[in-house]
Order: sequence, then C-alpha cells, then structure tokens
Amino acid sequence: MRIFLYFLVYFLIPQICWTHQYLPIDRIPDWKLKNDGNIGPSYGQPEQIRISYGGDPSVSFVTWQTFDDTLQSIVEYGSDWKFLNQSVLGRCSVFLDRNKNSVWRYIHRANLTALVPGQTYYYHVGSEHGWSPIYFFTALKERENDGGGYIYAVYGDLGVENGRSLGTIQKMAQRGELDMVLHVGDFAYNMDESNGETGDEFLRQIEPISAYIPYMATVGNHEYFNNFTHFVNRFTMPNSDHNLFYSYDLGHAHFVVFSTEFYFNIQWGYHQMKNQFEWLKEDLKKANENRKNIPWIITMGHRPMYCSDFDGDDCTKYESIIRTGLPLTHGYGLEKLFYEYGVDIELWAHEHSYERLWPVYNRTVYNGTHLPYTNPPAPVHIITGSAGCRENTDVFVEHPPPWSAVRSTDYGFGIMRIYNSTHLNFKQINVAQGGTEDDDFWVVKTSEKHHRPFKHRDLKKLRTYGTHVPDKYCHHHSHCPMEKKKKRTRRHHHHF
Repeated sequence: MRIFLYFLVYFLIPQICWTHQYLPIDRIPDWKLKNDGNIGPSYGQPEQIRISYGGDPSVSFVTWQTFDDTLQSIVEYGSDWKFLNQSVLGRCSVFLDRNKNSVWRYIHRANLTALVPGQTYYYHVGSEHGWSPIYFFTALKERENDGGGYIYAVYGDLGVENGRSLGTIQKMAQRGELDMVLHVGDFAYNMDESNGETGDEFLRQIEPISAYIPYMATVGNHEYFNNFTHFVNRFTMPNSDHNLFYSYDLGHAHFVVFSTEFYFNIQWGYHQMKNQFEWLKEDLKKANENRKNIPWIITMGHRPMYCSDFDGDDCTKYESIIRTGLPLTHGYGLEKLFYEYGVDIELWAHEHSYERLWPVYNRTVYNGTHLPYTNPPAPVHIITGSAGCRENTDVFVEHPPPWSAVRSTDYGFGIMRIYNSTHLNFKQINVAQGGTEDDDFWVVKTSEKHHRPFKHRDLKKLRTYGTHVPDKYCHHHSHCPMEKKKKRTRRHHHHF
C-alpha cells in the first residue's frame, strides 16, 4: 500500500498541485495487511492541532498530523469535557514535500458544522491508535459585555527560534482575550528546513494558541519552497483548496487574503499572478455589493507597499512592485485596485518592525488635518512583522518619509478590534518592554456611507490636505542627492 501511495504522490499527481489529495476511504494500510491485532500504525499519535474559521460562525475546520496512516480521522466533541457525545469523521492526505529525504506526513482534516455561536465546545482528535489532549473552543460570536465586536491578534514573521511574542499570545488565547489570530506571512523560518521538522516544531509551538482559537494564515516569502507546498498542505483555510488567496466574512468585516509572493517567485509562472488578480477584482466587486451588510474591507498580504526601514526591500522603492505592478508594464498593481474598491485597512508584515502609516494613496499622504483617521480619503496601512524570529528586528532610516506616523523596532504584535460598522481600534503590544503599548489608534467611519469605493472627491481631499512624495522628494537634507554631492565636493576641495 505504501509503495502504491508513493507512486500516486510522485507520478500520478502533478508536481505542482494546489488541492489536497485525500486518501481513498477504503484503503488498506501496510499494518492492516498483516491481519494481526497486535500490530497497528507505528506513529499514530496526533499532534499539531489547529482550528480555523470555516467561513461561517457555525463551521470550524480542525487539522492535525500523524506520522503514520491511522485509517480513521476522528473529532469527538461536546459541551461537557467529560461527555464528548458528538463525533465527526474527517479525511486524510499524504504530504511529501519532495525534499531529498521526504518525511511521510499524514494531514487530517475534519469539518465541525451546525455549531452554536457563543457556545463552548470541548474536543479531542485522533483514532483508536492515539488521542490528543482535550481542548476547548468557543464558536465565534460577537462580544456582548465590553463593547462588542471581535478581537484579533495580528502579526507576521514568527519563528521557532526567538519567538518573542509567543507566550503572551498563548496566554491571551487561553484566557479568552482573543477571538482569532491573523498571521500575515512567514512561519517557522522555515517550515521546509530539516526535512520539514522545523515546520513540525512550529506547529507544536503554536498549538497552545491554535487549538483554542482560529489560526488564519497568509503566505510569506519564507514559505517559497517548492511553490509554497508546506503552506498549501499544512493549513486549511475557508473557500480555498490552496490557502494562497481566499476571503471570508466575520462580523462587520470582509477579509481578503492574498499572496504577494507571486510577484517575486515568477519561476512558477505569471499565471498565478494573473489568476489571483482576476480573483481579487471579482471578490472586491462582490464585497462592495454587500457593503451595507458588511462594511469594512480589510486586506492581508505579506510584503508591504510602503515602509521606512533601512534596507533594500520592495517597499523602500519608488515604484514598489506590489504597489504599482510589474516593471515597465505596471501589470497587476494592487494599490489602484484596492483604492478603486475602497479597501479600508491594509495589513502587512515582512519588515521586522511595526509601522503605522498615515492614510496614503499613490504616494500622497493625508497628514494635514487633526483627524486623519476619521473618514480617511485613502486606505490605512499597518505593518506588524515583529512577532519574533532568528533574524532579529529591522532598523529604520533616521528620517522617515512623510507617510510614516508611528514606528517601533521592538518585538511585539498587534491587537485589532472591530467594534461595529463605524469604529476599529488597533494597538501594538511591545513584548520587549513587558507588554507596554507602542501604538493605540482608531479608524472611524462616521456613517456607513463612508464605506465605499474612493472617488474623485476623496482624491481632491487627499491632495488638498496631504503631502505628495515624488521620486526626488527630499524629506531630510541628509537624504538629498544634491546635499550628498555638495558634501563630497567639499571633502574633495578640503583634500587639496
């Protein structure tokens, strides 16, 4: 049976496959062929348990892993931890990442449906060959007692080494202080390393979070291996077979998750970029048609359009590829698309720092009023990529461009709370300084009519009260080419 599966995975299934290839239900594993009750799977203990949002508060996906075929993939659950009186049978797929010494990983998935929002469920996963500990989760429902809405932990760039924010997020998840995690790219550093053992260790480390609240994932550059195969196979996101781009509604917000990596990993073909761009247009169009019911539109992509970090990343360039599209042709640029469809908040990571931007579009910064985040005429960008990893934090340029409002180079993570259709709050928690807040600000839409595609009057408002940053803009004399030239000339004359 194992030889047959090897043949199936390596030869019959295309090398670049973005769908989960489930094993036949009537399969007979090797250990079963021996017809000996004393023999079972060698490694049947489940681990790396993670739940994710199923696209509706009544649905949750449960994913876990074993290192052998247990034949059955079961979730037992109920409202009393002593009496797990409901069960659901899931499916199992084999994951071989095509490393030189690929490890056989069995990824199990089960869907829990007809959940009652607000009810707490206890559950464990496994089979007769091994069960996980009993965990619990609460089916998603808006908070009632302290202002309403949902609370999200937001971060990127969390690794197995120096995962500085991990403990704080684990504690908050278990205490019920968070409803969901939004991980905006870069996991483990890297999931494919050591034949995937780094990915296994990462998923064990986040289990004290992901077993209790939905863990929602965005692909980043550290997931590039073999066309993002670890990301595609290890996670289970809603409305997608591949997890690379998808969307979902929760409460007052429509979340749009996409891959910035298609723009930089073109060895896999331009069609990935094209397909995603066409999907984004269609998804944002539908989201705007439903804006009276779900007003906020929030995007999540790994590499930002703007930043003020002291490095050579795309966001430091005048024509960022993510912002303006491919060189020369400007194909598949995202800034104009997001502006035309009225995206409210754009969440990013990649830079190992925190930076909040003033509302900005096409390098025009809305920073000339005392309430720039009240009915802003452009999207608000937030970069929070400092959860903690082996690469340490990034440094900023000394004098930031005008779009930069708040910056921090300490490790930490974001807390976003969407209270209702008009008020959204974002905090950046500094774990390096014991949990102090680096930032705390509100985005306010005074009425639902301000949730809409940006129009000409928004551009006029942006230009009237904003600052345009052209290619040769000199925001500090130390950054000015002419000043640098003069200094070099003075040094030259001084020599002689």
